[in-house]
Amino acid sequence: MPKQADIEIKEDIDYLKNLRKQENNHRLKTRIQSLILTKEKKFNRRVDLANHLGVGIASLDRWTRVYKTSGIDAMLTISNGGKRRNSVPKKVHEGLLKKVHDSRDPFLGYWDAVLWVKENYDIEIKYNTLRTYLIRHFKTKLKEPRKSHYKKDEQAIEAFKKTT
Repeated sequence: MPKQADIEIKEDIDYLKNLRKQENNHRLKTRIQSLILTKEKKFNRRVDLANHLGVGIASLDRWTRVYKTSGIDAMLTISNGGKRRNSVPKKVHEGLLKKVHDSRDPFLGYWDAVLWVKENYDIEIKYNTLRTYLIRHFKTKLKEPRKSHYKKDEQAIEAFKKTT
């Protein structure tokens, strides 16, 4: 039988319950609930506690380790990486916008777009990065119907359709 985890919870149960009621974030509520259940010794094994909370045992161990070393404030801090940085600068975005909607000189493919950015802005952007950026921001597709010729006369087409 596995050894029961001996974790000393310094905070009072009433304090933890009030803290849990005040918290809006579900992830933090779960962490506080783990402290409450550990303090009340509801479960003999950490695996059972993790299953009850619906989290992995590794997550529960990580929360406990942070609590032991840094306290409850560090345990209740969620770090989600950081703000996503733009992979394409604003000036390149504006240039791509003009180029994508230009019917006289369109991109012939995503590799053409990568080379165009390299030539005009001297910035190297990876193929897949630029491809997903163009799809996300400009709704581009790899294959599109052929463009109508820019010198095509619309009136001549209407006259042709009327005579047939």
